[in-house]
Amino acid sequence: MELSLHSMTGFARTSGEAEGWSWVWELKSVNGRSLELRLRLPQGFEALEPGVRSLAQARLARGSVNAALTVTPAGGNGTLSLNRALLDQYAKAALELAETYGLPKPGPAELLSLKGVVEGEPALGEEARTALHAAMLADLEQAVAGLKAHRAVEGEKIATLLTTLLDRIAILHGEADTVAREQPGMIRERLVAQIESLLGGDKRVDPDRVAQEVALIAVKADVREELDRLKAHIEQACGLLKAGGPVGRKFDFLAQELNREATTLCNKSATVELNRVGLDLKATIDQLREQVQNIE
Repeated sequence: MELSLHSMTGFARTSGEAEGWSWVWELKSVNGRSLELRLRLPQGFEALEPGVRSLAQARLARGSVNAALTVTPAGGNGTLSLNRALLDQYAKAALELAETYGLPKPGPAELLSLKGVVEGEPALGEEARTALHAAMLADLEQAVAGLKAHRAVEGEKIATLLTTLLDRIAILHGEADTVAREQPGMIRERLVAQIESLLGGDKRVDPDRVAQEVALIAVKADVREELDRLKAHIEQACGLLKAGGPVGRKFDFLAQELNREATTLCNKSATVELNRVGLDLKATIDQLREQVQNIE
């Protein structure tokens, strides 16, 4: 079965109710070098943390994920209360930060999920507490599935863009290959013209000597190895794009290697045209690298 690319950016929200309690899970994820999970669990529900982390690690490969749980009594079994003094402090500080730095103002769910704002513990027996936690984790599993679905949709958009960029890189590689084959002749013409200009039109130039100089310059400007490696990297990148799955790290490495070869191509260029193609390659590869940073 062919896997699809997943972005590391996504959002999901689920809610549920059991054992006289109701809850809301909110998951947000952005780019990350590895899987980084930040939890916000209300007081009294800290025992959920191992299960939450295990579930996230089993379903997600990379990304910085924020998971917040908000819990409220849905019946008469709850003993939760608000620490209004602490809530006021949090709200005041958050509003000051929002005004100072132009950040979004926090919502009630975000404030209630901060540690210490909601006090108390579920007034449940061991069996009921176990059932409540199991229901919450089952609901979290649905939230993670929703997050993955959102990330898959974003991944399809990135895959389309990466395909376009790789096609462009392949075209530029072909142009560079054509121009590189023409370099020796262009080098010879330029060298002869420079010599004749220095000699004031004197045609007594040793053709063997000119051929030697052209050969020396051509060897230094030979970019065949760089072009071969570029072609191999392009083929590997296309293979990763087709394979899909969590290939972000490999894709990022390939993008770096593509950039390395394009840089060397520019440095060894002996003609304006090859340098132009090399710079276009670097610009397109930079766009590729930027998009690759979003892949899981």
